[in-house]
Amino acid sequence: MNQRKNSKIWRVYLSGEIHTDWRECIEDGAKQENLPVEFFSPVIDHDASDNCGVDILGAEEKNFWKDHKAAKMNSIRIRNLIKDSDIVVVRFGEKYKQWNAAFDAGVASALGKSIITIHGEEHTHALKEIDGVSMAVAQNPEQVVEILKHIT
Repeated sequence: MNQRKNSKIWRVYLSGEIHTDWRECIEDGAKQENLPVEFFSPVIDHDASDNCGVDILGAEEKNFWKDHKAAKMNSIRIRNLIKDSDIVVVRFGEKYKQWNAAFDAGVASALGKSIITIHGEEHTHALKEIDGVSMAVAQNPEQVVEILKHIT
């Protein structure tokens, strides 16, 4: 049984791919273990994230400007939540390249945040720099829950 050393509530930002249920797995696992953890995420509704700029500020003729608006608006949430987090968990999935997750890891590193990456072995070489600044490299959400259990 893990002995809780203090009453700290750990703030954990969950960055990365949005096509699987990895966030729910970590959140459910932490809840089952009764861990003192509070989770935060970017907007994970793909369409809402991609279209927020034009939905709120108006249409754009070119996709570059549509994406530019959305990225800047989304960054308000992301930068502040990363800044306020104790730990940033960055998940790199198999289906898509998560350039935004790599950027989040860079921001977290620049802010001195503890980073945990999650990815399969096939991405080890491509993510070696990010893994190099991470405090742990997990292969699945269950390992992240075990890390959270250990540190709390």
